Amino acid sequence: MPLATGEAKASTRLLPQTRFGGPMPWVIAILIALVVIAAAGGLALRGLAENARAELSGALTVQIVEANGESRAALAEAAAAALADDRLVTSVRIVPESELAALLEPWLGASAASGDVPIPALIDVELSRQATAREIARLRETLDTLAPGIRVDAQSQWLGPVYDALAALQYLALALIALIAFATAAAVWLAARNAFANHRETVEIIHLLGGTDAQVTRIFQRAVLRDAIFGGLIGLALGIGAVWLLGRQFAALESGMVAGGGLGWTDWAVIAAIPVGGVVLALITGRITIGFALRQML
Repeated sequence: MPLATGEAKASTRLLPQTRFGGPMPWVIAILIALVVIAAAGGLALRGLAENARAELSGALTVQIVEANGESRAALAEAAAAALADDRLVTSVRIVPESELAALLEPWLGASAASGDVPIPALIDVELSRQATAREIARLRETLDTLAPGIRVDAQSQWLGPVYDALAALQYLALALIALIAFATAAAVWLAARNAFANHRETVEIIHLLGGTDAQVTRIFQRAVLRDAIFGGLIGLALGIGAVWLLGRQFAALESGMVAGGGLGWTDWAVIAAIPVGGVVLALITGRITIGFALRQML
């Protein structure tokens, strides 16, 4: 006959209630912290790519190379007027030479603003939507009638390799999370196997007293749950602390593109759910491990 309720409670005291392997909660904490960091990085990269794509998908840059300053300014005015008349264009802005000189000063020094170095005229063009290759070619043909050699660059095109690199990093983050999840399951499996092996004789006594496999499994699962919850909370705290420190370092760069990689509330909700997933994974792994071990006793 199965153990009565009082006997079942007593049987739980036959097995030590210490944590599996001692360091097991800290191993889970380290793994959860790594998952939090990887997930935060992947979510930040996704946000950065989406913001950059949204801002630059409908933007063009027109570059006019002309040594003579007066001719260059006249061509810039004519090109801006021609672009403003196009139905696809929503706004046109000729970038002032002082702003261009300030951008080039770190590389050219004081000569960037001296006038000795001819700086091409730049025109920022905002479109109502992302332009197709045919529409960009049409705008380029319109400007070629003013002066051959005017360059039209779609920012979404030359940033294509950047988007591909960000996507690759996101996939790398997902692969790292999957690898860490596998490592977590393996660590729990080893801890559960060792704990069961150390108390095999006690389990046999419980069976002789009428205890069922389900009751034995629940005893071990309570230890797994305690380790997983403790390790998950510690890992979440460590991971969030590391993400906060990294965020401060990137914020110090004061880059507009980097600023687009901030985490939103939904991202933090996903990060907060990571320890829950870790606990569920540990419980499932522990239950399967003890179940296999019990069947091998028969």
